[in-house]
Amino acid sequence: MASNASLVLFRILFGALMLAESWGAIATGWVHSAFVEPRFTFPVGDLVALRVLSGEWMVGYFVVMGLAALGVMLGWRYRWTSVALATLWTGAYLGQTTHYNNHYYLAVLFAWGMTLVPAADRASLDVRAGRRTVRFHADPWIGRAFRLQVLIVFTYAAIAKLYPGWLNGDYLRVNLGSKGDRWPLGALIVKPWFQGFTVWAALIFDALVIPALWWHRTRALGFFGLVAFNLFNSAVFHIGIFPYMVLALTVFFFSDESVERFFAWVPGMSRSRGGVPPPEAPPAGQPAKPWALTALGLYFVTQIALPLRHHLIPGDVTWTEEGHRMSWRMMLRTKSGQLSLVAIDPVTGESRPIDQGQYLTDRQRQRVATNPEVLYRFVQDVKADHEARGLPRPKLYARYSACSLNGGPGWPLYDPKVDLATVTRDPFGHDDWILEPPSDGR
Repeated sequence: MASNASLVLFRILFGALMLAESWGAIATGWVHSAFVEPRFTFPVGDLVALRVLSGEWMVGYFVVMGLAALGVMLGWRYRWTSVALATLWTGAYLGQTTHYNNHYYLAVLFAWGMTLVPAADRASLDVRAGRRTVRFHADPWIGRAFRLQVLIVFTYAAIAKLYPGWLNGDYLRVNLGSKGDRWPLGALIVKPWFQGFTVWAALIFDALVIPALWWHRTRALGFFGLVAFNLFNSAVFHIGIFPYMVLALTVFFFSDESVERFFAWVPGMSRSRGGVPPPEAPPAGQPAKPWALTALGLYFVTQIALPLRHHLIPGDVTWTEEGHRMSWRMMLRTKSGQLSLVAIDPVTGESRPIDQGQYLTDRQRQRVATNPEVLYRFVQDVKADHEARGLPRPKLYARYSACSLNGGPGWPLYDPKVDLATVTRDPFGHDDWILEPPSDGR
């Protein structure tokens, strides 16, 4: 048996971060732009039933989610608050793709993971109220599972950077070049030499930092490197709680003795206060159930396989987005685009442009112009809107589409000869109505 100090401490940190994310989303206006302002939201895949998660009441939704996160942090009614947090956050994640972020997916995984582990056996209101018996140990597989998940994320983040748009510096040149006003780093990050250095430093860092944390001889170096790297990302890219969640996860890489010693000041963490005395020796662990080992194995096989699926789909995932989600392809590309849609009356043959502003926010218009999945869902909405108004279902064509990747030239993304109202989407393959730029770049 291992100490449960790392697990308990991560519960406190994770709950605090999800509380900040939930209520911060309200304060910054993110909830309004993602769920209140849009006429239509675009859920993941075909989960159109999740469009119920829209409108002013979503502010209350995020308030409740923050309260669930507070319950997790404090260890209050932990079984229920952890499930509530995981369910509500998953709904928010699946309910819209306009603001899709790999970091949100990572929070989904950890939120559900925390529902399955005894993270409130110490330093919790449940222990103080007598609803749980204080315990100081947990099964070793819990810490190993968290470490393996972090290793998968960073390994695939490094592998994903082995593509021209990253290695030639295009992404950083476009992305960092627009952040020259970010004090105090602005003057530095716009320098070409710094961007060239960052290309290789970030790739090598992603590949080696987790192994460095795992090995005790390089753990301190890996930790301080991770602190510097994540503080830089937070200051420059403003990517929410992700840098701090990564830092919170480092508690699983330090020895039990170190965590116990450095965090004994946290109320309820010390073995000498607030509970029964610690046992003379760790209790004997029960052998893991075969079904539990099988489930854990299948989970990690899935986590390893999902980021590889785009290799089975023709085309460049960075351009087509097919196989991008849940693959840890983080901070690799900036896309911009323009799209002009026309509707042709199937009875009269009359052609007229679609006023996208009638349906979409500015951010959604950019997503429709650059993301085929969102375009497909938008086309379904236009068809349904015509039918609801008693109009014939139109033929819809992309009269003009231009998508730019990492500041490059614009190329057509959607086939102008295809009636988009008739297309389908293959979640496991390539859709022929999605065009790619010429391989010779001309």
